[in-house]
Amino acid sequence: MGEIRDFKSNKSGKPARDASPRRLAAIVAGDIAGYSRLMEIDEEGTHGRVKRIERGLIEPSITGHHGRLVKTTGDGFIAIFDSPVEAVRCSIVIQQDMVGRNASLPRHHWIEYRIGINLGDVIVEADDVYGDGVNIASRLEGIADPGQVYISGGI
Repeated sequence: MGEIRDFKSNKSGKPARDASPRRLAAIVAGDIAGYSRLMEIDEEGTHGRVKRIERGLIEPSITGHHGRLVKTTGDGFIAIFDSPVEAVRCSIVIQQDMVGRNASLPRHHWIEYRIGINLGDVIVEADDVYGDGVNIASRLEGIADPGQVYISGGI
């Protein structure tokens, strides 16, 4: 194995043993558009629907596309994939399924996800993922229109 050298001091050294593992991954960030408004209209109903969507659609879609659900928030989720193609496929499945789930509801009760996907080097921990790769996926999600998937150039 090659020597690791600090370019500023020109000293050799070993990498820190306690450093969190980094890896290249496709990050999917999803968020429900208008979640606060939905909660204001029907707090218990919205909460129940979101939990059913997480259990019945989000989690199985991520697993079925060889990804891992890293965490959920009240109105969103972050997932990690080894394959950018599987990350995109999973996101499309989620968006298409949501169209069917919303079809019988009045428009103002629709639950619509905005999804952003980025390929980046991230820090992976047991219960979370960090780094610029995650930040970019979240920014893409934030500018996506409801029902859409925005992807970075690396994807």
